[in-house]
Amino acid sequence: MGNFRKLNRPASHRVSMLRTMVSQLVKHERIETTVAKAKEVRRKADQMVQLGKEGTLDAARRAAAFVRGDDVVHKLFTELAYRYRDRAGGYTRLLRTRIRVGDAAEMAYIEFVDRENELREAKPATPQPPQRAPLDPWAKSRSSQQWAGPKLTKSSSADGL
Repeated sequence: MGNFRKLNRPASHRVSMLRTMVSQLVKHERIETTVAKAKEVRRKADQMVQLGKEGTLDAARRAAAFVRGDDVVHKLFTELAYRYRDRAGGYTRLLRTRIRVGDAAEMAYIEFVDRENELREAKPATPQPPQRAPLDPWAKSRSSQQWAGPKLTKSSSADGL
């Protein structure tokens, strides 16, 4: 059994709520909810986008069994699969917004990255460091040449015996 937040709800209510929230996230591409719910929605939404990227009939059936609506499944397998075809993961972003007045719950926006009208721009990819030449294991290092004392060689006529 996986580790997940129970969100103070029975299992059937929790699954139904997550199905609805993931469907609304795919449909509107941004929703506002509490931070705990957003973290759970993020896990499921990333799984659904991964199924959309697979593009197989089995993946379509598994996605359709979870999300609500044929238009949502169509958007997962066409628009979102095309948008994230080169991305390896991390399709959603969580932005903490405010404290809710009624119960002081911490609220957050959850949205898909790399979309129009996003609240925060995606960070550019970090450039790869330049490739260094491989080290020769038999070459002497500068530090060993610097700290090693002079080599003493034995001469054949050192002692007169």
